[in-house]
Amino acid sequence: MKTETRLLIADDWDDYALLDSGHLQKLERFGSQTVIRPDPQAFWNPAKPVQSWKADARFAAKGPDEDGAGQWEILSPRAPESWPMRWNGLTFTARRTAFRHMGVFQEHSVHWRFAQDQIRAAGRPVKVLNLFGYTGLMSLACAAAGADVVHLDASPKSNGYGKDNQDLSGLGDRTIRWIADDAMKFVAREQRRGSKYDAIILDPPKFGRGTTGETWRFEEDLPALLDGVQSLLTDSPLFVIATAYAVRLSYLALAQTLADRLSPFGGVMEQGEMAIPQAGSDRLLPTALYARWRAG
Repeated sequence: MKTETRLLIADDWDDYALLDSGHLQKLERFGSQTVIRPDPQAFWNPAKPVQSWKADARFAAKGPDEDGAGQWEILSPRAPESWPMRWNGLTFTARRTAFRHMGVFQEHSVHWRFAQDQIRAAGRPVKVLNLFGYTGLMSLACAAAGADVVHLDASPKSNGYGKDNQDLSGLGDRTIRWIADDAMKFVAREQRRGSKYDAIILDPPKFGRGTTGETWRFEEDLPALLDGVQSLLTDSPLFVIATAYAVRLSYLALAQTLADRLSPFGGVMEQGEMAIPQAGSDRLLPTALYARWRAG
């Protein structure tokens, strides 16, 4: 298996921009709205003093946990609860959540575009499994490229937002199964059914709970999940994408663990970090680790 180390930069947005960052904060534009959010990796000095930043809302965390809850301070009377955004022909809704997220992980556009390219180049029907799919942007990207998609997330609310995004994007005639379930249990059932997929995406959290209280811990549960992922691949798979946030892990560890399962297929393993460019500068804000395998 060939290995490539790459920094993936999400620089293909019109409706999103990182305007400034530093002193553990970031100033971002999501469509029509500008927000200030904490970021534990922005150690450097901002281009402009943080106290001078202008925004529609600011998030204040209740504790040190990067994924912990907090509260939004509304700074502008023109700050709606939700609003539209667009990327590469897709339309979806952005919103401020209690866990600082915005209904979209914008750095994942590097994987949405990769998946679309792989699906369109395949020249055959493609079946995709999207685990921990959140509000469905990856599922929509794959469906728009012609794939049949099984989207799984433990949150019925997130799946509901995903269905709304499917309609907003004009993809109501595309095949996306929206399933609320625990990822480990679903993969085990798919193994028993003999289900197979040409591509699998997994974006697991550091910690999470399933639909009936099951717990997910990244470092403990990832190897078993990857074993299941391997068993669900067809004999000629196209790609597998795995990302990791806020874990004490190197991208080398993530890629090599995935490579253990995929080495029989040969192909190419990409590994590295994901980042967002800051407008008007050469600064990059790191966001996540990734390992991405493709057939070649």
